[in-house]
Amino acid sequence: MPRHLFRDVDGFYVFSIFSEERIRSALRYKPVPEDVFIVSYQKCGTTWMQHIVYNIFNGCSPPTNPLDAHREMPFLELQGPESVQEMPRPGVIKTHMPFGSQPYSVHAKYIYICRNPYDCCVSFFYHTKGFAAFQFQDGTFDEFFELFLNGKPDFSDYFEHLLSWYEHRHDPNVLFLTYEDLKKDTRAWVHKIADFLGEEYGTRLRAEQGLLEGILSRTSFKNMKVLNATVKEDLVKVANLPECEIPNWLKSVGHDTYAKKVEKPLTEDFFRKGNVGDWRDHFSTDQVKRLKERIELRTRGSDVMDLWKDYGLP
Repeated sequence: MPRHLFRDVDGFYVFSIFSEERIRSALRYKPVPEDVFIVSYQKCGTTWMQHIVYNIFNGCSPPTNPLDAHREMPFLELQGPESVQEMPRPGVIKTHMPFGSQPYSVHAKYIYICRNPYDCCVSFFYHTKGFAAFQFQDGTFDEFFELFLNGKPDFSDYFEHLLSWYEHRHDPNVLFLTYEDLKKDTRAWVHKIADFLGEEYGTRLRAEQGLLEGILSRTSFKNMKVLNATVKEDLVKVANLPECEIPNWLKSVGHDTYAKKVEKPLTEDFFRKGNVGDWRDHFSTDQVKRLKERIELRTRGSDVMDLWKDYGLP
């Protein structure tokens, strides 16, 4: 993967298509009390969590059109703070920032979702390979594994990100959970998420018959998987927008650049498998050994890997 595809902006390592100006303005954003952030490392359940929270807030799924979805669930680093100011409330803001970069306030709320490093690495590989913008269509898992192991894919080091938020898992305004636990008992976690968002949401979920079942159905992996074709089609539509319909954040990215990069936007499904344990079909014995050594080194003195003690990791 070419080095020029990534840049360090004030200590935040990110894909070069992101505007430096918008990244810096995002890093300076001052959260307000009604802000709800969904934070994660790449490919750890971000989109699934966005859909769950949107359903809790609105009783329906978010828009399928990417621009409408970005308007209602802005990606802070990509779109900048003005997107947060313009979004409908209640709403949710997506970030992939480690705690040290994340705009933080004790009055805002943060949902941090993480995934075991083995499955995260596999899912991130297919994501990187599937987006033409990354110029990794012919890349192999072995090549991506080296990037992941050395903390150099998009959004930098997995362990730095995870550990920075793990230290804040008991903060009253942080809901910390794993992808694996959410998948294992989605029903219970939807209740916990609703209660965390506000007493009124948990109360409504228990009072309105069918509301919970509707959320579970609309956010099931089967129904999320249906969105794959829509995501592919809509990305191409966005690339072909006339000038007058292009939002400011997309202009700052460079719409011409974006259009070229999504000419063949997805060669892999956006929602691929969602399995726990898919890493077993990808890691060699040596790669397991090397990642175990990396885990031992990066998490020494922390019990963070106990998050997955019941999931059969090496």
